Amino acid sequence: MYVIVVGAGGIGSALIDVALSDRHDVAVVERDPRKAEGVTRRYDVLVINADAAFTEVIRQAGGERADALITTTHDDATNLMVIAASADLGIPSIVSVVNVKEHAELFRRLGAHVMENPDVIVAEYLYNAARRRKLADLVTMAGGAQMFRMTITRESPLLGKSLLECGKQELIPSGILFAALEREGEVLIPSGPTVLQEGDVVTVYSKEHVSDEFIERLAG
Repeated sequence: MYVIVVGAGGIGSALIDVALSDRHDVAVVERDPRKAEGVTRRYDVLVINADAAFTEVIRQAGGERADALITTTHDDATNLMVIAASADLGIPSIVSVVNVKEHAELFRRLGAHVMENPDVIVAEYLYNAARRRKLADLVTMAGGAQMFRMTITRESPLLGKSLLECGKQELIPSGILFAALEREGEVLIPSGPTVLQEGDVVTVYSKEHVSDEFIERLAG
């Protein structure tokens, strides 16, 4: 896959690492000369030191053969122009950071997949990690839905019960779904008859923000 990354800040640099480790071809567009030079020194990739808000710049980065473009700048106006230029070139997959959530719907209408305000997402993750130490990898999604991972301990009232039993006893409220279960190195898709064991790591989906009461009940 050929990927164009716009912006070589923290997110952009991490994206370059991920894409290269996955053996994809990468091009980078960065208008700050110092950041562009830093990418050139660190990676063996095509680097365009220019403003990506112009179709010709995206074309120079290989836009006409790119499979995907990801724009990560802190300027939504720039990201919007990059999306429009990418769409003009027919890039199949366009992904963008959205720094102001009110802009997200406009970005989507132009055909981009969006991640709303990554700084807020990171801040919320760190806050929840400090406040709710029993949770891992908590992610808040659109509309307030959340996903997180948690380990079933011997103190958990869910221990030794099937998910069906937990539901009947109202230990698991409505709007909560156990989406995956890790046990002894294997990932399982749990169902009603699945019995929870000590050490199980469950991935939980909640339609709403999870309450402290539910977390304490689940963890024990």
